[in-house]
Amino acid sequence: MKKFSKLALSALVFGAIIFTSCSSDDDSNPPATPSIYERLGGTTMVADPDNPGQMIEQGRLSYRKVVNSTVGLIVADIQANASGNLGAHFAPILGEVGAGNTTNLAILVDNLTDFFSFNTGGTNAVNTYSGLDMVTAHNPALNPRMGTTSSDANYTKFVGYVGAAAQQNGVAANTQLYTDIVAVLESLRDPIVQ
Repeated sequence: MKKFSKLALSALVFGAIIFTSCSSDDDSNPPATPSIYERLGGTTMVADPDNPGQMIEQGRLSYRKVVNSTVGLIVADIQANASGNLGAHFAPILGEVGAGNTTNLAILVDNLTDFFSFNTGGTNAVNTYSGLDMVTAHNPALNPRMGTTSSDANYTKFVGYVGAAAQQNGVAANTQLYTDIVAVLESLRDPIVQ
């Protein structure tokens, strides 16, 4: 299992401090805001629509839906050949998918789901992120699944797609939950944009 980068670990600790509550007998303190994961449904078990007969945590399912929607938006951008599209970043994986091999795409979706679940309050063992640290994962010299390095403009576009995907899955843009999700993404900009 790969270790978290210091930045990811710091983000986790920071997130834990901000998004978790301590019990207190002092009623003058307002209740702490639940973690992002809890606000996305948390550890409540629900039927997994993609795996009949299996259960999944609602928080993880919420993230998986957003990740899948984000991938769909990126693929649509690539197919439209829009200026500044993200196709070069995902060229290796998209080449595999075009050849009928979806293994690495499934790994990417699982890793992103695990990463966001774990780093936003998910504590169940299935939410343990075991992928590459952010610097290695986004450096094509170290990760053959990454086609090229990211610019700030590319990352901004990616954050926009995640935001649009979150909205497609019921997270309104004018909510604190949406703002908090974007803040997590922005905290990753430096290690991803190399």
